[in-house]
Amino acid sequence: MKKETQKILQWLALGVVLVASFLFVMFANKGGTASDTSVITDGEWARGNLDSQIVLVEYSDFQCPACKSREAVLNPLLEEFGDHIKFVYRNFPLRSIHPNAQLSAQAAEAAGIQGKFWEMHDQLFATQEEWEKLPNGDAKAFYINLAKAIDLDTAIFESDMNSSTVREEINRDYDI
Repeated sequence: MKKETQKILQWLALGVVLVASFLFVMFANKGGTASDTSVITDGEWARGNLDSQIVLVEYSDFQCPACKSREAVLNPLLEEFGDHIKFVYRNFPLRSIHPNAQLSAQAAEAAGIQGKFWEMHDQLFATQEEWEKLPNGDAKAFYINLAKAIDLDTAIFESDMNSSTVREEINRDYDI
């Protein structure tokens, strides 16, 4: 794809996101109260301009091929417009069709406890083809190796990955 075409598509995608965000904010507050999806808490995974009034909330599944392909569009947009928007990630593991979705979300959340959510986020998407079809136990070992590669304490990581606190956080995202 030519650079000019790619740039136009990026601008178009950003325009659609911004219009959709504006419409969402307008209609979410129509009744005078904010809906649960419009409430962003301090504990959520966010990057970009954290003080921005323009917020893009992504519900995503690390095992979802479409979610991975969206990263190729989203990352350049964040690089170019990150000073103007706040990007929030929420876990939405499609458990019924992606057997490793829940565990991969737990891996990202566990990495986040050690301050490396975004590093694990990027690694999970980058290596998706390597772990997506692994049996659960092998996938867990794969995530532990990813944790080691991004310099996490793997004993703490494994404990956190299996914790009810991490599972509850994912369920909270999922239920919003």
